[in-house]
Amino acid sequence: MLHDRILVELDKDSSERRSASGIVIPATAALGRRLSWAHVVAAGPNVRQVSVGDRVLFDPEDRAEVEVATKEYILLRERDIHAVAEPEGRDSDLGLYL
Repeated sequence: MLHDRILVELDKDSSERRSASGIVIPATAALGRRLSWAHVVAAGPNVRQVSVGDRVLFDPEDRAEVEVATKEYILLRERDIHAVAEPEGRDSDLGLYL
């Protein structure tokens, strides 16, 4: 990876959602502008806030898709990341940090 680029893999559960009553909402349903979660696979040397293995929130419209070894990834800039999820093992009242 070069400069501030980040290679991410989409979460498996991000394609379909369930409503509060249990109705399955397909990924093709348009609900306005919705952000997506992904896991960081690789990061460039100039990336400061994100590291490999982090779970990040980004806008799916600001992405470039790439296929590496028959797996599909998304290439982003660090500035396209909206939030980084805190690892599950930490005991903190904060859910996300920016």
